[in-house]
Amino acid sequence: MKQAVFVILDEYADWESAYLSSMLNQSDEWQVQSASIKNMVSSIGGFHTSVDLTLNQISSDIDLLVLIGGNSWNVEDTKLKNLVDQRLDNNQPVGAICGAVDYLAKNGLLNKHKHTGNSLYLWNEFDNYTNGQNFIEKQVVRDQKLVTANGTAALEFTTEVLKMVQFNDDNSIEKQVALQELGFYKYSEKYGNPFA
Repeated sequence: MKQAVFVILDEYADWESAYLSSMLNQSDEWQVQSASIKNMVSSIGGFHTSVDLTLNQISSDIDLLVLIGGNSWNVEDTKLKNLVDQRLDNNQPVGAICGAVDYLAKNGLLNKHKHTGNSLYLWNEFDNYTNGQNFIEKQVVRDQKLVTANGTAALEFTTEVLKMVQFNDDNSIEKQVALQELGFYKYSEKYGNPFA
């Protein structure tokens, strides 16, 4: 079984993980777990979440590491930085959205990849970020085994991460996400009733 681990910190953005985690978790081929710096975190939406793993318990050979944004990514944690750095060096799949991309920039972890984020100007004072020429003003960017997205791109992020890990063929992934993007009635007009 393939394993995806979602790193969530206090005041994590609930909506940024919802589509991706639920699509992965409904597959018989994937297991989804959460991880954090502490055992209990709260989301921006007020959900109190008991996490499955500490950062030390994340296996180096998991199939996907996802960093969910929020308001606490100014954290300084060597374990987390090393985990992401090793995965990027080993070309292992990593997805980061919103504040988590800010974290990557601040720690110099975007310097070898094309990427996006909330806004380039937010990173002007990050001494370790030296790759502004590869910042792309798009909702989501996939480069090698890294997907980055801004905080308004939960659906686009879901699509690109699913494609990166070859969850299904690209057309099937786009169609699956389109149900959420278009809504039931427009989706049904375009593709037919998915529940019929």
